[in-house]
Amino acid sequence: MTSFTLVKPVREGERHMQGTRRSRLPAWVPGLIVTLSLVASAAPAQVGREYGDVRAYISRNWEVLTRTMDNCEVLKDPKVPERSVLYLPKDLPEPASVQQLRRQCPQVRIQRLPSDITAPGQVDVRAFEAQGLLYLEHPYVVPGGMFNEMYGWDSYFIIRGLLRDGRRDLAQNMVRNFFFELEHYGAVLNANRTYYLTRSQPPFLSSMVMAVHDTLGKEERRAWLAEAHPYLVRDYEMWTQGAHLAGDTGLSRYFDHGQGPVPELSTHERYYRDVVGYLVRHPEEGKPFLREVDPKAPAPTPTSPVFTLQVCEQTVGTTSCTTQETLALTEDYYKGDRSMRESGFDISFRFGPFSARTHHYAGVDLNSLLYKTETDLERISTALGRADEARTWRERAARRKQQVDRYLWDVQRGMYFDHDFVTGQRSTYEYATTFYPLWAGLASPEQARAVVSNLFHFEQPGGLAMSRQDTSTQWDYPYGWAPLHLLTIEGLRRYGYDLDADRLSRKFLDMVAENFRRDGTIREKYNVVTRSSEMKRIVGYTENVVGFGWTNGVFLELLHGLQPEPARRVGRKPPPSRREQRP
Repeated sequence: MTSFTLVKPVREGERHMQGTRRSRLPAWVPGLIVTLSLVASAAPAQVGREYGDVRAYISRNWEVLTRTMDNCEVLKDPKVPERSVLYLPKDLPEPASVQQLRRQCPQVRIQRLPSDITAPGQVDVRAFEAQGLLYLEHPYVVPGGMFNEMYGWDSYFIIRGLLRDGRRDLAQNMVRNFFFELEHYGAVLNANRTYYLTRSQPPFLSSMVMAVHDTLGKEERRAWLAEAHPYLVRDYEMWTQGAHLAGDTGLSRYFDHGQGPVPELSTHERYYRDVVGYLVRHPEEGKPFLREVDPKAPAPTPTSPVFTLQVCEQTVGTTSCTTQETLALTEDYYKGDRSMRESGFDISFRFGPFSARTHHYAGVDLNSLLYKTETDLERISTALGRADEARTWRERAARRKQQVDRYLWDVQRGMYFDHDFVTGQRSTYEYATTFYPLWAGLASPEQARAVVSNLFHFEQPGGLAMSRQDTSTQWDYPYGWAPLHLLTIEGLRRYGYDLDADRLSRKFLDMVAENFRRDGTIREKYNVVTRSSEMKRIVGYTENVVGFGWTNGVFLELLHGLQPEPARRVGRKPPPSRREQRP
């Protein structure tokens, strides 16, 4: 059981987050005490334009971040620190690498999954005696720090960096690991740990396949596409049927099939306390996600914490407290919390407080990626001589574009917004995912022009902030992330906005390089307002992990994308999109 104390505030009136430029998570009001205890724009400095030191670090760091199944290092999990367990698919013969692991790591246990898995959520991961690593056939690159496994969307940006650094075999085999996950674990997983068997991550698989494809010779390309095709179709189908459908919109949503608190937060137990504390202080926002429970009754789920609330009257020199109620987070909250983690954007206030309504929304990012998958599969089917199938993918992409324009495009504001299909309302939360349709080629030239005109809302001295809302969470203002920089900048280039792309590239590259030269590390995320790696007032994940896989990859790609000064195409008219070029 978790307990906390609430002292009545001495004043009222707090600003609501939604729609307030750079509004802050409401501060604790003087006199308001919440105790939770758990039982069970400075201008950028001029940095040299040469980045040889950073590139050398990245080149060395690929080896540091590479994991193989015959090395004890692969088993470590800082998120769930318990005895190492490696799980094999139910009927897979034990590979030689695993036999070597047995010899080298006597503390490791090798176990079999209880059944064949063909879709996420088929096994109750809470029933496992111990959480553990899921076997993969090939070496892979991890993000770094506490993220010591192969992640879904992280890997796309890592693969881009590996290919740029001439490490195609490693990149291609990472993609093959995702094929293995689809075959044996039912999905491209959030990452290859048992506690991730309930969800995927943003669908970048077709983009990984095409990134490798573009580095191959003519004969190798066809064989590679033929190998990848059935896995791409299987991944796509998971997102476009059943629980991943966003009502009757024809669009898709994020959805985790598990129940209750996420197991990987065992080392972050304060997170749910912070959530409850916020929801109690903001009852209008908290009402849908909190419920009273009988303190003598069992917990709502076997692993769900229960919170007791005390209301205290504070006078000069004394505080008098009485227990008022016992609370628990609702199952709908936990479903949204889990689905938010499938989105990769953990945590922001984009889908309500702590994104607790993620599963109620058709997201701009997800549906842009599925449009990209459809156009990639059209290209792949054409290359494989499957004209009828190519036509089907082209029609699916056209339908998705129509639905995106209907539900997600706000012509008045000139931006893309997520759609709450439960209430039938389009969000007004300005978020950097508005640039995804440019990267995917989904936007018309007119839509792209409107979106670019709103770039100033997000641009900061160090690059692109995720939002305009300061919520004290890592995926909102003032923080910026490598993946969104690459997608946004490549989207700008796709529509001819090279000057904007170059400017953003230099801001981000200089910020990363300046911080690297100060502390010798490359980080997971940055404060793009202060141009630093400082993380203050963060709710949830408080680390700024060193490594870092996707920042390494994006740094190399942005550096490659910068054009020499004389070659800039000043004032070039943006070209039409692929879709508009078709008759």
